[in-house]
Amino acid sequence: MSDPAVPARRGRPGHDQAAVLRAAIDLFNRKGYDATSIGDVAEELGVTKSAVYHHVPSKEHLLSEALDEALTGLEAAVSAAAAADGSAYQRLREVVRHSVEVLVEHQPAVTLLLRVHGNSETETAALSRRRQIDAQLAKLVGLAAAEGALRSDLDPELVSRLLFGMVNSLVEWYRPAGQVTVAELAAAVTTIAFDGLEA
Repeated sequence: MSDPAVPARRGRPGHDQAAVLRAAIDLFNRKGYDATSIGDVAEELGVTKSAVYHHVPSKEHLLSEALDEALTGLEAAVSAAAAADGSAYQRLREVVRHSVEVLVEHQPAVTLLLRVHGNSETETAALSRRRQIDAQLAKLVGLAAAEGALRSDLDPELVSRLLFGMVNSLVEWYRPAGQVTVAELAAAVTTIAFDGLEA
């Protein structure tokens, strides 16, 4: 945030905090977080560095906001499935389908999330949140297997990682402007994954 002693200024039209974040995420994905500076973000937007600092306090803050965007949607999908009524199998299918939708809606932020390695406190916190998501998913897989809906000869944590490895791989090739809609993509991933896992 800007210094309280400095009078608040309006940024250039079209360059609000959301625009700064979008530009930063794009640069982090293209150049890497470490190789990107606030000056690069300013240049991308065609504004001064001070105009960027008017909206955000630091590059680390931008990274934190980007990772939070990706994680919040995924956490909501998993939490909704965990709290929902119905069989664990149906809830697991739903969370996979919803995760595809979250990934497509927030593809640049999710792409960035999948590239962090824990090199900073912000990245470590994001990875911790990812592990919590993984643990919740593995629990759902285990419950679905206990119901007899999934094969029980595979480790739930391994199944969870494989399922979401498939979902995460979409960031490498899926383009929302292509011929496959989000609904078709989510249905295809869910069908392929679960028809192959049914007991």
